[in-house]
Amino acid sequence: MSDNNFGVKKLLGFGAMRPPMNGDVVDYEQFAEMVDHFMENGFNYFDTASVYLNGESENALKKCLTSRYPRDQYILTNKCSGSLFSKEEDLEDMFNKQLERCGVEYFDFYLMHAQGSKNFQKYKDCKAYEFAFRKKKEGKIKHVGFSFHDTAEVLEQILIEYPEIEVVQIQFNYLDFLDRSVQSKKCYEVCRKYNKPVLVMEPVKGGTLVKLPEEAKKVYDELGELSYASYAIRFAAGFDGMLCILSGMSNLEQMKDNVSYMKDFKPLSKEEMDAVNKVVDIYTSNENLIKCTGCRYCVDGCPKKINIPDLFTCYNQNVMFDGGYWGYKGITSNGAKPSDCIKCGKCEKECPQKLPIRELLEKVEATFEKKEK
Repeated sequence: MSDNNFGVKKLLGFGAMRPPMNGDVVDYEQFAEMVDHFMENGFNYFDTASVYLNGESENALKKCLTSRYPRDQYILTNKCSGSLFSKEEDLEDMFNKQLERCGVEYFDFYLMHAQGSKNFQKYKDCKAYEFAFRKKKEGKIKHVGFSFHDTAEVLEQILIEYPEIEVVQIQFNYLDFLDRSVQSKKCYEVCRKYNKPVLVMEPVKGGTLVKLPEEAKKVYDELGELSYASYAIRFAAGFDGMLCILSGMSNLEQMKDNVSYMKDFKPLSKEEMDAVNKVVDIYTSNENLIKCTGCRYCVDGCPKKINIPDLFTCYNQNVMFDGGYWGYKGITSNGAKPSDCIKCGKCEKECPQKLPIRELLEKVEATFEKKEK
């Protein structure tokens, strides 16, 4: 854990990006159970954003957390998302609505959302960082930071321009650790260089490190009965300077599993680290997999509402298991097909992984069209 823990009690954080659902609505009963189990076991860090489920993530936290627990018993993070403002004058109204939806008078952490070379200038032009620092002086924000998707060079540029930043949230997992596009290791090293505590997102890479190929499952199964997620989350938590490892838990079973091994956190043993390295070798040897994390930023701006991440999951299942066809059929029977893509490129501008989505959709289409013939 970071030397400065900002009141964060334990290394596991509850990411409310993917709460339990009943169809199109949040399953409040199960979500409340998850919140209670989390709090009862000594954890206190919660993360949300207005763009998660169009504000329903915030509403769920108000109903299941902030209206049920004293304010000093939990840490709540929210974000300043670029899609919610177009000019400096928009920031105040956006921020006040976030406080209202969450049912709080202040945020413990407020992050500039998904920073990178493509949107950083907008935040500068609209003085979003200065707005957050002003709200900190007013007591409406305790700590200011940003979440990040870009190269280590861009990360360093932001930290040089805004040295007042207190924390940085980066994508960090064992599969992306040495990845040339994500640059988890390099970005982590920049955070350490500037002595910024690290918040980790995507420790299981959007579920990829749970839905393992059979060969990788065998590696972990030989070690015992710990879940596949446990190796990924504990890998991230084992590095110096980590403030919190966010897990987007979607049901009570996932919550109980994560709490079981993070309540009294123990870093990976040498044997476990060797197993992790074997799994990395298995993944990286298959260049045909689409490295999508399922963040769904690409879907929001798609004029055809193509369910890109789920289609990519079907494709990867086909690559790894010769499966995915029935999932593909289910997605496309009630929604857009890859062939509906009009090649506008909006998805690629939003993709944190910088995937050539238009080209990959053609591969998905070709793969499953063959199976239909």
